[in-house]
Amino acid sequence: SMPSEMLMKIFSYLDAVSLLCVGCVNRHFYHLANDNGIWLKIYSSCFQPKRTIWKMKSEQTETVSLGCAALHDRKPGYWKKEYIFKQIAAVKTRVMRLVKPVDPYTGLPCKNKEAMKASGLSWIIVLKDKNGKEHVMEKANLSFKDTSVTILWYSTNWPCLDILSTLKLFGVTPLLPDQSRAPSKNGPRRRSLIAEYHLANLTESSAAVGADKLVQLFSLNPGLLVGLWKEKNEIAFVMASLHYHQLLERSTLGSATVQYALPPNKPVLDDVDPEYGLHDYSLHLDMHGGSCTYLCGTFKSLSCRKGDVENGYLRLIVVSLKDNTKHLPLIGTVGLSWETDVFKGNVKDCYVMDVTLLDETGKPFWCFSAPVYMELSSRASSLYDYMGHIYTTNYADSEGKVCVELEWLEETKEYFIVNLVLYISTKKVNNWYGTNY
Repeated sequence: SMPSEMLMKIFSYLDAVSLLCVGCVNRHFYHLANDNGIWLKIYSSCFQPKRTIWKMKSEQTETVSLGCAALHDRKPGYWKKEYIFKQIAAVKTRVMRLVKPVDPYTGLPCKNKEAMKASGLSWIIVLKDKNGKEHVMEKANLSFKDTSVTILWYSTNWPCLDILSTLKLFGVTPLLPDQSRAPSKNGPRRRSLIAEYHLANLTESSAAVGADKLVQLFSLNPGLLVGLWKEKNEIAFVMASLHYHQLLERSTLGSATVQYALPPNKPVLDDVDPEYGLHDYSLHLDMHGGSCTYLCGTFKSLSCRKGDVENGYLRLIVVSLKDNTKHLPLIGTVGLSWETDVFKGNVKDCYVMDVTLLDETGKPFWCFSAPVYMELSSRASSLYDYMGHIYTTNYADSEGKVCVELEWLEETKEYFIVNLVLYISTKKVNNWYGTNY
C-alpha cells in the first residue's frame, strides 16, 4: 500500500547489491528497482559517464555530462545493465592481469590464488534427493597446493544418503564483487557447473579407496571423494580436488546447467609428423594428503616414439625400475587428512595426486587432480636395494593412465617410487596434434 514515490525514495539510498536483491521481492519492486535515475546515480559514482561531441572543423572535442537525455532516451533497466557489465569487465581485467605471468615449471599462472580472490570465486555442492529437493552445502575449507586446490565440505545436517540421487559441484562468483569485503551468500551470484555425480548405490558403483576407524572413503571421477560414517552409512564429508588448469574458466564461464567446454588446441604446424612421436615433454608431479606434501617434483625431457604405442596408448617412462639413481622417496607417513566440526582423522595409504604434463611448447597437455590409494601387491620385490613390500597406485581417465610402483624400505620407514609410467591415449594425441597414431 506504500506509494511508489515513497518506495523510490527509499530505494535511492540502497547500494547496487541491495537494489538487486530488492528487485527479486516481487514484480512491482522489480520495475521500481530498474529505475534509470537510481542506477545512473550509482553508475556515475563509479564510472562518471561522459558523452563526447566531435566538432566538424576542429580536431578538438567537447565533453559534456549525461543529463536528462540519458534517462528519457533509455529503456528501464538500461543503466543497471551498463553498471553490471562495466563491473564484470573491471573484475575480468584484474583477473587477466593476475593470470598472465606463467610458472615455467608448471606451465600454469603463478598467481592463481590471488586471481580467485579477485574474482570472489568460491565453490558449493548441491545435493539433489529423489523427490527433486535440493540441499546446498556452502561451508568449506580450502587447501592450496602448487597446481591444485582441495575443498572440504562438512556439516551436521547432511541429508540421508539413501534418498540422494545426484551431487553437483559449482563454482560461484558474486555478480558484483567488492574487493573491500567478503562475498555474501545472500547477494546476487551466478553458478557455473563444474561436474555432476550420481550418488545412487554409491557404495556399489564407486571405488572404495580406504578407511580409518570412523569413515570409509569412496572416489568418484573426476576428483571427488565422499567420506561415509562407518556406523551410520551417512555422509561425513565431501572432498573435491580441482586442478588449476582451466579452473577459473570452468568455475566462472559455464552456466548453471551446462559445463564450460575447453577450446581445441591449435597444433604447431612444423611438428605434426606422427613418426616423430612425442618429445621434450615435462611432468610436474605433486603427491599430498591435505596439509602434508609427500612428493613435489618436475621431470623434463620425456619422450617416446611411435613404436611405443601399445593398445591405444603412448608410453612415457618417467622413473624406470632399472635405473635406481632416479628412484624417489616419499617424505612422511602417507595418508589423507580429514576433519569435521567434532572429529578428525587420517586415512592411511590414501593421498591426492596432481599431474601436470606439458607438451614441447610448455603448454598444459594433460592435467588432473584426483584422490588415489596405494594397494599392496602380491608380487615379491626383485630389487636387492629394497627387498620390501611392493605397493601400486593406478589412475585412469579418458585421456590417459598413470601407473606408480612403490617399495617400502623397512630400515628407514619410507616409500620409494621405483617405477612411474604415463600412458597417453592416442585419441588424445590425435586430437591435440591433428595426427593419426
